[in-house]
Amino acid sequence: MSDTAPFDRRDLEFLLYAVQDAAGLCRHPRFAGHSRDTFDAAMDAAQALALARFANHNRASDVCEPRFVDGRVEIIPDVKAALDAYADAGFPALLADEDEGGLQLPYTIALACDAMFVAANVSTAGYALLARGVANLLQAHATPEQCARYRTPILQGRLWARCA
Repeated sequence: MSDTAPFDRRDLEFLLYAVQDAAGLCRHPRFAGHSRDTFDAAMDAAQALALARFANHNRASDVCEPRFVDGRVEIIPDVKAALDAYADAGFPALLADEDEGGLQLPYTIALACDAMFVAANVSTAGYALLARGVANLLQAHATPEQCARYRTPILQGRLWARCA
């Protein structure tokens, strides 16, 4: 695997900061605890993780598709390792409130991080991003009890704990 990113980080930063003024989002109370430095740190972490844990099995995850065997879905072990590292780094909760253990990042910065994972391995990134979509749906429509039972484990990355 190459240490070269499958995207141009300079282009991404130009779009975020020169075109969209993403750093200006820090003027909003929700993002006042952030700065361009924290946005860049999140993207640095996403890029490093995408290159180290997602890109290394890009082809293998396409060649060895998930299989249904004896009532269970089997995936290659690299997928679980990547998702565990993703969860350990806090990426399932990029958008979640700080009081939920989230990073409370702006959506545009979360999308920039997501783009790095998708560029490195769209198959594996799909598991994580679909889970975040479920968490968002639960936040919008579920009862507090349902959120505690289903959303919290997603934000903590415990959703795929039983992957094989």
